[in-house]
Amino acid sequence: MKLSDRIALVTGSADRVGRAIALTLAAKGVHIAIHYHTNKEKALQTQREIENLGCESIILQGDISQKPDWMKMRDQINKKWDRIDFLVNNAAIFYPTPFFKITDDQWNHFMDTNLRGPFYGCQILGEMMYNQKQGKIVNIADVSAQNVWPGYIPYCISKAGIIALTKGLSKALAPYVTVNAVSPGTVLLAENYDQEEENYLISRTPLKRIGEPEDIANTVAFLIEGSDFITGEVINVDGGRSLT
Repeated sequence: MKLSDRIALVTGSADRVGRAIALTLAAKGVHIAIHYHTNKEKALQTQREIENLGCESIILQGDISQKPDWMKMRDQINKKWDRIDFLVNNAAIFYPTPFFKITDDQWNHFMDTNLRGPFYGCQILGEMMYNQKQGKIVNIADVSAQNVWPGYIPYCISKAGIIALTKGLSKALAPYVTVNAVSPGTVLLAENYDQEEENYLISRTPLKRIGEPEDIANTVAFLIEGSDFITGEVINVDGGRSLT
């Protein structure tokens, strides 16, 4: 698929992996709807970088766990471009939750942001794509969905739901919309990781390094650009760690 002048919404694209995905697609000629929740300044910086690549962009603010926010973003995309070609559900939250201390608020926080949000996006923008008779959705899952980390159980369950959503929608939106997922391993460590923790993660990874945002972005670009005959698949991008 030629990507020039196509339209993509990448959630959480103001920073980190989402920003890398947005810039990678923009470098291929895709116009980007940049989504952020709280950090407008980073969204503006991403917009400047996208426009330096010669692509159009708009900035969308929204809480992805709220359906009205998704409907507002859909309307803003329609107003500017009158279509949507690609949706990348990247935005998510991640923090430790020791099992016996998990609260209702924490559980709901993970399910609302990491699962309900992508569900709404697939439902609202997926309907646009289905009616257009073309489109591609890429969901960002996590290798922990299949190898659950005991200190992060609500997070892992929310990402397991993403895999189920991906597989179900690959059938529900066929034959017009492909739906796939990318499952990252350890990518772009949080600032509070110390060197000992990083070294341990690297030692458990066959390729002996931490992943870069571009590793995920390039895989998303492959699923969008590389083939129109892949749907319902989950691609691990983890340096082989899920094999250990």
